[in-house]
Amino acid sequence: MSDAWLIVGLGNPGPQYEATRHNVGQLALDVLADRIGGRFAAHKTGARVAEGRTMPGGPKLVLAKSNGYMNTSGGPVSALAKYFDVPAERIVVLHDDLDLPFDALKLKQGGGHGGHNGLRDIAKALGTPEFLRVRIGIGRPPGQQDPADFVLRPFGKTERDTLGVLLEEAADAVEALVDEGLLAAQQRFHGRTGR
Repeated sequence: MSDAWLIVGLGNPGPQYEATRHNVGQLALDVLADRIGGRFAAHKTGARVAEGRTMPGGPKLVLAKSNGYMNTSGGPVSALAKYFDVPAERIVVLHDDLDLPFDALKLKQGGGHGGHNGLRDIAKALGTPEFLRVRIGIGRPPGQQDPADFVLRPFGKTERDTLGVLLEEAADAVEALVDEGLLAAQQRFHGRTGR
């Protein structure tokens, strides 16, 4: 088995979705790719992949964005896990979370999908929910707005003012998971906000 970690940023393809709340996982993945000097390129698994290491001699990071829609993320993630020989315990999924306030991060391993169809599809395709998650808070929609509409809208102006810090912290959280393990990473990031 390789020493690789598979880091997946969830989102939808196409420019109309790039800056939306639902794509915050891919936005954070872009920050991580910049840090490791990785460039995304097409891969035969139906994803765009960038590879690199956080430091010389450190574990290999395989960063991936599915070419398909978030709700069908499972196939590409499962194919990537097989191709790079990565077990579920070394798969980290960065995703938006309505149940966390904007600017909050939570890290966990396993558990339910909380109504998140991307997580549901990945757990089904892998045959286990025991992958790691970096939950990036986007908050709840205001008033009676439908959550399905809310997640597909761009961040508001006040959110954009602190979004960069939140994305940097999400990238920090991935590095901490890989380098220090889940418990140490949770102790560093739970309860913190980027502000």
